Amino acid sequence: MNRRDFFLGTGLALAAFGGATAAPLDIAGIDRARILKAADRYLAEAPATITAFAAPRGPGGRHDYYSEADYWWPDPVHPKGPYIRRDGYSNPDKFTAHRDAVIRLGVQLPALAAAYKVTRDARYAEHAEKHLRAWFVAPDTRMNPNLEHAQAIIGVNTGRGIGVIDTLHLVEVARAVSVLAAARPELGVYAPTIAWFDAYLTWLTTSPNGVDERDQKNNHGSCWALQAAVFAQLTGREAELDTARGRIKALVVGQIAADGSQPLELSRTKPYGYCLFNLDVLAACAHVMSTPSDSLWTFKGETGGSIADALAYMAPFIADKTTWPKPPDVEAWDGWPVRQPSLLFGGLALKRQGYLDLWKRLDPDPTEPEVIRNYPLRQPVLWVDA
Repeated sequence: MNRRDFFLGTGLALAAFGGATAAPLDIAGIDRARILKAADRYLAEAPATITAFAAPRGPGGRHDYYSEADYWWPDPVHPKGPYIRRDGYSNPDKFTAHRDAVIRLGVQLPALAAAYKVTRDARYAEHAEKHLRAWFVAPDTRMNPNLEHAQAIIGVNTGRGIGVIDTLHLVEVARAVSVLAAARPELGVYAPTIAWFDAYLTWLTTSPNGVDERDQKNNHGSCWALQAAVFAQLTGREAELDTARGRIKALVVGQIAADGSQPLELSRTKPYGYCLFNLDVLAACAHVMSTPSDSLWTFKGETGGSIADALAYMAPFIADKTTWPKPPDVEAWDGWPVRQPSLLFGGLALKRQGYLDLWKRLDPDPTEPEVIRNYPLRQPVLWVDA
């Protein structure tokens, strides 16, 4: 089935994806009930930082983040030797308590900030500030601003550059901080929190692990660029924002083929999920880093495609996953797609009503842990003024 037949056969005429946006999108109205339901639940839950979870194999102290590589397993031939790689198959015995804590923060704090934004009820902001104080300010519970020991491979190393992807979930936390700090500048928690992100951005852009992640050619490089950009916006570091913008352009050239496909992600054992994930990150980069004179949506190399092309390539497979031309992902296949941010950001920037309509139909609150791990932007009201 060709792409035109697909759209016509599902009732999604090509014009639906290509037409101009009919009306402004009321994000707050669409998400208000969802936001408040979650935020009201989180009001009853206390902060829990990495210091609450001991890492027996971690080489650092209690304030140092530690995680173990997802796709690395004991070698059946040498059970006590270095671990070996099984791409796409997550080892259930890996240590992830610190990453789970970061993801929990990335789920709860933005929801609280979103609730404050749509209601101006101080309870939500005050509870968000408790999380910020625990994670980034309080000496007894704060996390050190580095990821020296992320995604370690047992018997091989005590941390890797590609472990920097673990803090992708701090991107929406940083966005929430910017929203809350603008509304409540008199609160003392924000200056030290922003100072923490400033220190982490320095580590991200200068340390061997941070530079290694920056130079990755696939989704890891995209995730570095988004983190660097959003943290630079929060901390007012224009030079780092420019660096991230240049890096994402280099990645687009290498990542997106002329037809909009993502060959590096398609080569994985979970190509559908990886293509969606990387596209969301690229689209978020285009959303936060484009300027009136420099659109990252349409930028492309001489022989490749653009982020807009990548979205056009994936949109039919988001609308109907059964048309996906490759075998199902080896893990988390049933959980995708969700309410992909790429559809929202692309629909608004490219004036594609069909993307927005599809976005509104999808599930905004997945429950499968592997999907949640690869769905870091969940509160669009923090990203879109409407």
